[in-house]
Amino acid sequence: MGSGAERGAGAGRRVAVFGAYGHTGRFVVAELVARGFVPVPSGRDPRVLEQFAAGLGLRAVAASAADPDSLDRALAGTVAVVNCAGPFASTAGPVIEAALRVGVPYLDVAAELEANMDTFAHYGERASSAGALVVPAMAFFGGLGDLLVTAALGGRTGADEAHIAYALSDWHPTAGTRLSGAVSRERRGGARLRYRGGRWERRTDAAPVLDWEFPAPLGPRPVVGEFTMADVVTVPRHLAIPDVTTYMNTEAAREVVAPDSPAPAAVDTSGRSGQTFTVDVLVRRDGTERRITATGRDIYAVTAPLVVEAVERVLSGRTRAGVVGAVTAGELFDAPDFLRALAPHVTVDAHAERPSERGPRAA
Repeated sequence: MGSGAERGAGAGRRVAVFGAYGHTGRFVVAELVARGFVPVPSGRDPRVLEQFAAGLGLRAVAASAADPDSLDRALAGTVAVVNCAGPFASTAGPVIEAALRVGVPYLDVAAELEANMDTFAHYGERASSAGALVVPAMAFFGGLGDLLVTAALGGRTGADEAHIAYALSDWHPTAGTRLSGAVSRERRGGARLRYRGGRWERRTDAAPVLDWEFPAPLGPRPVVGEFTMADVVTVPRHLAIPDVTTYMNTEAAREVVAPDSPAPAAVDTSGRSGQTFTVDVLVRRDGTERRITATGRDIYAVTAPLVVEAVERVLSGRTRAGVVGAVTAGELFDAPDFLRALAPHVTVDAHAERPSERGPRAA
């Protein structure tokens, strides 16, 4: 999946991938190989793991989140670990602990709000004291939105509000997405979360339905407002923005929870589906607004270049000076440069600053 210029960038360095044989994990392993890394596939099912690794000529190391010694063996001799195994409420803590013991950077692709909040709360100080890097949500949800908001600010460190609207052509969920969603809903006890006035609120009312004016050719689309995704965790971690809201087009919001929605189906040899996405970011500050839009294909597949680009930058020292601990993509990396590096997987269009207009309206 990597470009020709990227091939060989890994220089044979070994990177552990926990949950390697899952839907997203397979894309991450392929991207690592394309960039010259040597993935070390890991997971709890030895039979499936060995079959997957053998097909790629890789050496696998079985491990379980419930067995710290097995995780240490899986990470031994590696330079980083990427956790692709959900639900992250169960796996993030144990794999982070192993990464801290072994002394390697930890990155994951978690979209679970609670798991991401737990990572920042429980490992921020420990990782900082150890001079270690823990980077949760380095994925389509969480990482990409954070990079886009950070880039839209143009070097500023705060704004009055940030809005991140998603339009997916469809959302056929993986088994991991369904399981992670069920775990999150159970932890919230049926409530939903939103971020207002610099704090989290639990809501029991229905999320509003609004109209969002996406750039052409999409145009106006109905969206579920306060469809809170991992971006609402990552953005205010390092940016002074008291109101952060994410939106999802209503068709995708229905499909991801519908019991009869099919799993993603590959339409090319890379395994990508035909799903397309638009991420439209609007940041308002002092009566002006800036907009930046990203488009691409397959939210699961595009997570691979996101997290592997992050691995590459961490290992080559292309991070913000002095930033350690549990951090977000926008906090750790040069956001505009990182977004440029995602081509051709993601196309980014930044718009000129203009006077602020009225926000999305209730449908």
